[in-house]
Amino acid sequence: MTTFASLTDLTAAVGTELGTSEWHTVDQDRVNLFAEATGDHQWIHVDPERARQTPFGGTIVHGYLTLSLLPVLAKECYGVEGIAMALNYGSDKVRFPAPLPVGTAVRATAVLVSAEEVPGGVQAAVRFTITSEASAKPHCVAEAITRFYPVG
Repeated sequence: MTTFASLTDLTAAVGTELGTSEWHTVDQDRVNLFAEATGDHQWIHVDPERARQTPFGGTIVHGYLTLSLLPVLAKECYGVEGIAMALNYGSDKVRFPAPLPVGTAVRATAVLVSAEEVPGGVQAAVRFTITSEASAKPHCVAEAITRFYPVG
């Protein structure tokens, strides 16, 4: 994990790898809760019996659930000190190259793609690559854009 003492230090680190998170297992309970929260009850995610008959051999995690893991994974990859708040500004280039089987442990690696001044703070784009030992391809690649505002 990389911890930056300031936004100036963050800005100077463009192009560098920031860190890799711990492993986090995505279980069927989490998938079912996500389905309830979003209304996405597609059977490939929530019906283990039916999903066993597919080429996947079981249920797979919603792509957007995989993407929504970024906050917990990101805080294990990097941090910035002296911040009053950090706001999610959006995401670019979101892709789900490989399905994620339910019950699989994933982790993310973060690379700082850009960091530039915006009124009152710094906007940073970090490319996260979410992987597992279950696939040679990543399960999600996305550039998360965050606006950081310093204390004071």
